[in-house]
Amino acid sequence: MPAQTSLGRALTQAREQTDELFRLVRPDSLYERPIPERHRIIFYIGHLEAFDWNLIARYALDKPSFHPEFDHLFAFGIDPPPGRLPSDQPSDWPGLAEVERYNERTRAEIDELLDHVPEQLLNVAVEHRLMHAETFAYILHNLAYERKRLSPPMGPPLDDSRQKTTACPTEPFVAIPAGDAVLGLDPTEAFGWDNEFRAHTVPVAAFSVARNKVTNGEYLAFVEEGASAPFFWVERGGRWFYRGMFSEYPLPLECPVYVRFDEAQAYAHWRGMRLPTEAEFHRAASLAPAPDPAIDNFDFRHWDPISVPGTTEHAAQLTGNGWEWTSTVFAPFPGFTPFPFYQNYSEPFFDGQHYVLKGASPRTASGLARPSFRNWFRPQYPYLYATFRLVQS
Repeated sequence: MPAQTSLGRALTQAREQTDELFRLVRPDSLYERPIPERHRIIFYIGHLEAFDWNLIARYALDKPSFHPEFDHLFAFGIDPPPGRLPSDQPSDWPGLAEVERYNERTRAEIDELLDHVPEQLLNVAVEHRLMHAETFAYILHNLAYERKRLSPPMGPPLDDSRQKTTACPTEPFVAIPAGDAVLGLDPTEAFGWDNEFRAHTVPVAAFSVARNKVTNGEYLAFVEEGASAPFFWVERGGRWFYRGMFSEYPLPLECPVYVRFDEAQAYAHWRGMRLPTEAEFHRAASLAPAPDPAIDNFDFRHWDPISVPGTTEHAAQLTGNGWEWTSTVFAPFPGFTPFPFYQNYSEPFFDGQHYVLKGASPRTASGLARPSFRNWFRPQYPYLYATFRLVQS
């Protein structure tokens, strides 16, 4: 089928994307754990192929396993509650050569099966891998510079605007009239993950939304008033620097600030405003121009954030340059049904402890930047590329 042929090419391209990321890690660092709450790097090298194997070969086509131990070992990531960090040691994991042999055989056998795989499952395989191209970027960001290859092989370099040191003035707000926000997808409309269904409308009262995300320069005033510095900042010799993917550089005051949910909420309260709800974000986005990866900074265009634009007619960069925290707790839409082949994708996180993020980051693939896509994280999680903008009623 043409759709499957196209999806087969998409899977190949997604593999190339994640393979390039893994090659940025020096061979002697593959058993490091850059983020304490996540697995060691070696897990992710095996996880992507194990996921595809378990989904396509085992679930869809009922092929016998050739390595049951790895099918299970590399099956699931972790999201431990605060204070429950993993305690495994490097010696608890198999050697790289054995993992690579598993990966090679898995890819070869899956490629022989692609013509027989349901289109929905191929979409899942492609998007799951592209999600990990982003989540592994968070992990790689926190790997010590000396443990990764410092010549980025993908994407254009950041422009010179990152070195500006002039704070961007607070932008005015855009008035959003009352109306309906359309959330989610219709099952017949397009591929989506289980938490994206079903499409429904939510009435939204009139409100005003900031034209731009809150910048480092704006947040710096909050820090100077006594707030803690964000995770991506570091102070050296009385000056603030940004910890970029491949180097530290002077804090780019005109770029969006990456913060935790609780930091975003505290700043909004300090300003006498609030964070948008998921429905308000949709309402504002529906009145803005279509996103452009080059201008808005998503689809692997850059490694780090770029400047927010100047004065614009609409709210800018609603998609790109950093996911945006909303005040909405991650919960199912009406009529939610978990995927039978991936029942733990969404449902375990409907626990009242995760918040919805919308938009996209510099490392978000374009397909995942669709309006219906929902991201979610714990409010104290500091590692992701998440920013925010203010709203007022």
